[in-house]
Amino acid sequence: MSERDSASPPHDTDARLGDLFENLPAPAPQVPTADTSGPVPGSRRAAREAARRAARQQQAGEPSLDQSGTAPAPAASGSADSASDARPARVAPRAEDRASAAAEPVSAAEPSRAPETTAVPIARGSRETFIEHDADATRPLPRVSAPAAASTARTSPVEPAVGGGLDDLFVSGDDDHRGPGAPKKKRRKGCLIALIVVLAIIGGIVAGGAWAWSTYGERISDAMGWGDAKDWEPGLATGEVYVTIKSGDTGQPVSAALHEAGVTKTADVFYDYLIDEGIAVTFYPGVYRLQKKMTAEAALAALQDKENKLENTVSVSEGGTIKSSLPAMAETLGLPLADFEAAVADPSVYGVQAQSLEGWLFPAVYTFDPGVTATQAIQQMVDRTREALDAAGVPADDAQRVLTIASIIQREGRTDDFAKVSRVIENRLAIDMKLQMDSTAQYGYGSLHEGVVSSSAEALEDPNPWNTYVNTGLPVTPIASPSEAAIKAAMQPADGPWLYFVTVNLSTGETQFSETLAEHEQGVEKWREWCRANPDGGC
Repeated sequence: MSERDSASPPHDTDARLGDLFENLPAPAPQVPTADTSGPVPGSRRAAREAARRAARQQQAGEPSLDQSGTAPAPAASGSADSASDARPARVAPRAEDRASAAAEPVSAAEPSRAPETTAVPIARGSRETFIEHDADATRPLPRVSAPAAASTARTSPVEPAVGGGLDDLFVSGDDDHRGPGAPKKKRRKGCLIALIVVLAIIGGIVAGGAWAWSTYGERISDAMGWGDAKDWEPGLATGEVYVTIKSGDTGQPVSAALHEAGVTKTADVFYDYLIDEGIAVTFYPGVYRLQKKMTAEAALAALQDKENKLENTVSVSEGGTIKSSLPAMAETLGLPLADFEAAVADPSVYGVQAQSLEGWLFPAVYTFDPGVTATQAIQQMVDRTREALDAAGVPADDAQRVLTIASIIQREGRTDDFAKVSRVIENRLAIDMKLQMDSTAQYGYGSLHEGVVSSSAEALEDPNPWNTYVNTGLPVTPIASPSEAAIKAAMQPADGPWLYFVTVNLSTGETQFSETLAEHEQGVEKWREWCRANPDGGC
């Protein structure tokens, strides 16, 4: 049996963990002791010891020892005494000899010995590792490895570790096992590619979402219910307003009329309610008493209630015209339309010095006594206009001019912007700049009530006396019935240098006022963007 086999018994790697600890000896106090045994033959320590001994022997005149620690063999012709004089090989002293030697004083004449070391094998799986220990101290010296061979065997054997080393417990016998020092597989390149792909996908989703939101954000909000509610909340209804339904009106024009009167929150909510609920309803012409801030459902119920329909009551809407108002008057009062057309034919009958009564039919709700005539009804409306002019401080000689400016203000701006629109008109008139108001071109061309803001090329180029794109100055007559607010704005324009304005959001009425053409063109582009995003918005 080789020294390797005798130093480390066979170890069963499949043995249970319990068997390992059952074979361990009882723990005992660990007291460091000095090992004075000789160095391992063939090691660097042994070579240094042999060199020191050879130097001492040369000084003392003794024969040199060979590297194994013994004197050279005598020649064959030598006597037996020569053999008896040979120095025996030095062996490691026993423990009791080391203890007695430590108690004796060291002679000063005795040369100092280099510390002796011993190698202790430690089980490391399939090989033995030797650690040199200083014989005169407990400090371990650097670890060296030596092959297990007979030439390097220790002079005093060390008992093998029971059950093998702890490494044997965790090291499997599989060929594909890799120790702690084996290099790990690296997948950094693959992870980086995967990360780039994921980021590219996320970036594409974010970019696509941003484009969709910028293009269809308002529609998406409406569809998902994220935007502002189109309808008023129940319980907010207040005040009293009058809504005129004309002969032949269907859901969409009635929805617009309700919004203009302040009944519903948006222009389409009433019509959308009828479509969504699948309600088929017939609207009867007349004037109805409703409230502001009503829900679409409540507004429909009010229109179907006969108690809310006023008898012998007609209305003229703000911004309305003679052409749009007369048919409803005739139907509500039960008079022929021809009677009303004849009643407005001669303005001088009512003391108006103009070629038309346009602008002189004040927008309001009127209730007449039974048997009223068309002329009496028109006279009451003209008188109401004079009251508004007097309240605004308009001189009698300037009434026609003020009504004309006020009618343009009424058709071009929202109430909050009336004074600014008035200033733009005055600033342009002051420098003989054409007003270029679409409402005037549409009125003269007969397309004012088509429900669109922009004018056709034909309307802008038609050389009628109301078209301010062709003619400089004011139209020949007012173009609509102005409210008291519009008349007041015509008399008191706001201060400002503006020459241009454009409504950039038809839903909210937001209007941009500009001093230069470049600024105005930027506003026009905003309006076009809104129109592209809202193709059914009335552009």
